[in-house]
Amino acid sequence: MPYGHFFKRTKEKNSPEEQTLKPLHHSVDENVEKLKAELGDSTDLSIRFIHSPHDETVKVAVVHLDGLTDDITLNEHVINSLIQWTSKTINESTEELEESVKRALSVSQLTIKEDWESFLAAVLSGDAVVLLNRCSKVFITNTQKLQSRAITEPTTQTVVKGPKDCFTENLRTNTSLIRSKIQNPCLRLKSMKIGKATQTDVAIMYIEGIVDEAIQQEVQKRLKKIDINSILESNYIEELIKDDSKTIFPLILSTERPDAVVGNLLEGRVAIIIQGTPYVLITPVVFSQFLQSPEDYYQNYYISSFVRLLRFVAFFMSMYVSSIYLALITHHHGLIPTTLLVSLMAQREIVPFPAIVEIILMELAFETLREAGIRMPRAIGPAVSIVGALILGQAAVDAGFVSAAVVIIVAISSISSFTLPNISISSVARGFRFMLILAASFIGLYGILLVTLCIWLHMSTLRSFGILYFNPFAPFNLQKQKDGLLRFPLPFLLKKPNKPKPIK
Repeated sequence: MPYGHFFKRTKEKNSPEEQTLKPLHHSVDENVEKLKAELGDSTDLSIRFIHSPHDETVKVAVVHLDGLTDDITLNEHVINSLIQWTSKTINESTEELEESVKRALSVSQLTIKEDWESFLAAVLSGDAVVLLNRCSKVFITNTQKLQSRAITEPTTQTVVKGPKDCFTENLRTNTSLIRSKIQNPCLRLKSMKIGKATQTDVAIMYIEGIVDEAIQQEVQKRLKKIDINSILESNYIEELIKDDSKTIFPLILSTERPDAVVGNLLEGRVAIIIQGTPYVLITPVVFSQFLQSPEDYYQNYYISSFVRLLRFVAFFMSMYVSSIYLALITHHHGLIPTTLLVSLMAQREIVPFPAIVEIILMELAFETLREAGIRMPRAIGPAVSIVGALILGQAAVDAGFVSAAVVIIVAISSISSFTLPNISISSVARGFRFMLILAASFIGLYGILLVTLCIWLHMSTLRSFGILYFNPFAPFNLQKQKDGLLRFPLPFLLKKPNKPKPIK
């Protein structure tokens, strides 16, 4: 990607705190010419001059970028209002002109600035800016119109039962989806811009009185410390603010479902919304949250508990099935029933490769087909991936490259990863799968146990904004087991939420 230089951090001397704000010129023409030079005389820069027929010193310029501004609002509430205002303006002082301009502009939000940086930022963000001759102030009107797709069903988190709306790339649309579900005055929204080049709008939402103040302040602190040129997607933020940047485990939950965000806000967490991406970040989180789904609360708790347990089992199957099979077939023949062992060895008689090569080849083939199904056009992607897997597996068995048992084992391992509700934790299982396979090929089950011990030790050291990652299993909290491996009935859960508190 040609974005490598965007990741470079700027030097401390260029920090916003040390920049001196440049004042605006009193002349409209001077400000307009400077803006043209600043933007390289861009062809999408639109400038409309309006003169007073009674006083030639009264001159107004409306500046905006085509495509980023709502033309209807601009024409009806800005330009038409200014034309009527200039037709009535006669011999007024500068202070009187400023006040009369503010009264003339009939927009929902009007901001007045006196520095060049704010003027330039407003133009680049899509607002129409009004410049008045003999005045060193600019009037910023709220006329942005960002193009975005309609609200549709989630694409990566399929909904069986529950709300079928999902976030879009527009930040204001996303905040409105959350506010429509939490109509409470305690819901707080804080906004900022991150990225020297992109000036990406980032907002955090939390419920005052439920969230731990130390956590929400720490979130704001980490966001404000980000010093980077571009923010193009939520993962940029995630990598820069999470506690451990080197771990493979996700320490921040990413979701495109508004109901998932609302549920976490009501439990005392903080949501981070980024302009330009349909994924909202939630923090702090624990490991078990990645194996839970909002739909667990939309159906009978017996079914929800069973499905949740199934996800935990599927997570471990995705990691361990291939490695355990390899360990047994290579080092621990005595643990396999004799009849099954004879059948497995009969299948392997015509296979020319060692078991480790056989399994890795099939794992890589399935991963390649999975990636091909994602990248290919949607009309043929699923068909190619499914048919390709069936044909490739059958052909490999008939040709004697792999045994039928290996195809079954790898298929079970791959299918298990599809049951996980979050793609981040699915990727973790896929990553550890190859590590466990290599360990099993050398020292069998002892290698699997050794790698597993290292994984659990690593997980026990992880934190998400001060919250222990393996909570409530380690340290064990009996009260919180009501919504851990199992989902208890709602009367047991609908109490005052225990807001997450960082460990000192």
